[in-house]
Amino acid sequence: MGSNILYIEDNPDNMMLVKRALESRGYTLLEAFTGISGVESAKMAEVDLILLDINLPDIDGYEVARRLRASGKQNLAYVPIIAVTANALKGDAEKALAAGCDVYMSKPINIRELWARVEAFVPAPDPKEF
Repeated sequence: MGSNILYIEDNPDNMMLVKRALESRGYTLLEAFTGISGVESAKMAEVDLILLDINLPDIDGYEVARRLRASGKQNLAYVPIIAVTANALKGDAEKALAAGCDVYMSKPINIRELWARVEAFVPAPDPKEF
């Protein structure tokens, strides 16, 4: 069975792109389209990694990361969080890291970079398992 990756992203096109890319490698992608639903999904499911858009319609990704790190669920204090964002201003990467993200990745998403970043935290499942 594949590792569970939660992607918190409000853009359905980005969601589909990442879903196809990661499922082709054997990962299971859990989807959340708002920050609040993402926090709730992370609390309810066992996730191995979180991909987090910063510009969300309700609360921003910085607040999502802070809430995940401060939640009472032990795993969420340490689960890797990769910020995936179109924000490219000076200081944005530092702001994401300060909020609790482990890595900052810019959009548009480069699939090879995505695979490399994800696999650095969660090795791809054995192809014989899926």
